[in-house]
Amino acid sequence: MERNILWAPWRIPYIRSLEKDDGCFLCHNFAHPEEDEANLVLWRTGRSLVVLNRFPYNNGHLLIAPARHIADLTETSPQEMLELLQLVREAQRALSIAVNPHGFNVGMNFGRCAGAGLPGHLHIHIVPRWNGDTNFMSVCSDTKVVSQSLADLLAELRKVGAEHGLPAL
Repeated sequence: MERNILWAPWRIPYIRSLEKDDGCFLCHNFAHPEEDEANLVLWRTGRSLVVLNRFPYNNGHLLIAPARHIADLTETSPQEMLELLQLVREAQRALSIAVNPHGFNVGMNFGRCAGAGLPGHLHIHIVPRWNGDTNFMSVCSDTKVVSQSLADLLAELRKVGAEHGLPAL
């Protein structure tokens, strides 16, 4: 029997992270701005953070989170809620310029049963999509192909942000 193997060694840190509780990575990122490059932080404000998803569904997958460790929308202040939505807008604008997607998925998961990988800290996913990005890899082998390194994407989005005055809150 012939077996096809797709090596994805970048997944092991994610798999291992599910077995332990190192606290909230978003809270860690807020507390350590000097580690923004290593933590893939794109933008930060006094109330919010935009970070590249280290385990993306698609190239350009961003997470947008409030600074406060809150679990759901009912706990946001009006200012936090407004800023989160403004950052979704600015992230969509930056991604449109940088990676030219055909569309976007924007969403939130509340509770582990709903798919939240970090159920205690509210965050919004923004995922660029392209026509045909549901290809044979995901259909046949439950595998996604991410076509750009996170470091390259972070640099490209920072450049776009600087050139276009993003985020403009």
